[in-house]
Amino acid sequence: MPDIVATEPPKPGGDRWNDLLSLVADTSDKEAFAQLFRHFAPRVKAYMLRLGVDGPGAEELAQETMISVWRKAGLFDPRRSGAATWIFTVARNLRLDRLRKERRPCLDPDDPMLIGESLPAADDLLDSGRRELKIRQAVAALPPEQAEVIGLSFYEDTPHGEIAQRLRIPLGTVKSRLRLAMKRIRAHLGEEE
Repeated sequence: MPDIVATEPPKPGGDRWNDLLSLVADTSDKEAFAQLFRHFAPRVKAYMLRLGVDGPGAEELAQETMISVWRKAGLFDPRRSGAATWIFTVARNLRLDRLRKERRPCLDPDDPMLIGESLPAADDLLDSGRRELKIRQAVAALPPEQAEVIGLSFYEDTPHGEIAQRLRIPLGTVKSRLRLAMKRIRAHLGEEE
């Protein structure tokens, strides 16, 4: 005659749910999870409906909650809370996550703030490149003291007073050299003053 193994029936009340949840955590017991699911899924759905979630949304959140219970059962600690409290906390957190996601503004791809600067036309780029080359040639043709002041002022964005200090020349001389240099550059470019 085979040995009969006596299994202890689940305890009544909260201890039963704690034990079932611990079985899911420890051994991935599908029957224990099925019992939890049958008991808590409808209650979580009703809880979501009371919180104002629509029918399909409440059903979806109940499903997500039970999936999270299956996946995260190892995080359950019966010393900190009962199974029911833990499961409803998971449900509440999923609902809050969904609310946060829904409150994020949707981006409109046609919003002018999201559209980058349009690229210049090819002929504009070509003209710009030619003009830049002419300016470089004009600066290269300047006397060295004027080219130095132009370089510091326009390429390094150095204030006039600082240029005067760095070159140890009067501020008026810096301004005179800049004025003369700009006049020569305009003449080189064929622009009138």
